[in-house]
Amino acid sequence: MSINDSEDPRPIVWFDIDNTLYSASTKISAAMGQRIHAYFVSLGLEEQEASDLHHRYYSQYGLALRGLTRHHEIDPMDFDRKCDGTLPLEDLIKPNPSLRKLFQDIDRSKVRVWALTNAYKNHASRVLRILDLEDQIEGLVYCDYEVANFTCKPEPEFYRNAMKRAGISDPAKCYFVDDSRLNVVSAKRLGWGRCVHFYESGLETVEGGKIKRLGLDGQQGAEKEGIEVISDLEQLRVVWADIFAS
Repeated sequence: MSINDSEDPRPIVWFDIDNTLYSASTKISAAMGQRIHAYFVSLGLEEQEASDLHHRYYSQYGLALRGLTRHHEIDPMDFDRKCDGTLPLEDLIKPNPSLRKLFQDIDRSKVRVWALTNAYKNHASRVLRILDLEDQIEGLVYCDYEVANFTCKPEPEFYRNAMKRAGISDPAKCYFVDDSRLNVVSAKRLGWGRCVHFYESGLETVEGGKIKRLGLDGQQGAEKEGIEVISDLEQLRVVWADIFAS
């Protein structure tokens, strides 16, 4: 990418949404896993085959739907309506005043704040609205299920497209926080400058339909890549102290 003289000089802080802006303790990942499993079964797969394929696609592509669109004749928008669209989010998450204050305290004269998610825009906007953060996010990059062969994290092309969308040419000017180690490692290897792994050690989450207890091994894996690890977004006030208002 060539540097545009009219480019906004401020770095961008990219926030993942699911299991980052809210805790894994909400069990949203479990509710989503159940719906995705049911979707696999609806394709005519046996229970075990559906479970195995769900986990394989998630592990291979970073998103089960990415595998489904590559290897099965499905409508991604139908998947979105039946899976993300039926989540009882209003019952599971609520506005968090301290989280909103964290966003408000980010100095917007120094950085821009965007969201970067593997969800479709409907789900992303819904979560941001429930958390009362819509007005704190200046831009949203999501998986566009309406585009054939769409990309997602941790694919390098997804990050490059995100930078194009946001009008930023220098990867070193990208701050990024995500609950997925693979996602932050991928960004770090592309040159994103200030990557943080949000990791709630001790909690359980569901990845690819499989229950995973977050142990110390995941934390150490990110640290070996030179990535900061936090367990509470409030710790960003220390890790990224320079972007907060005095």
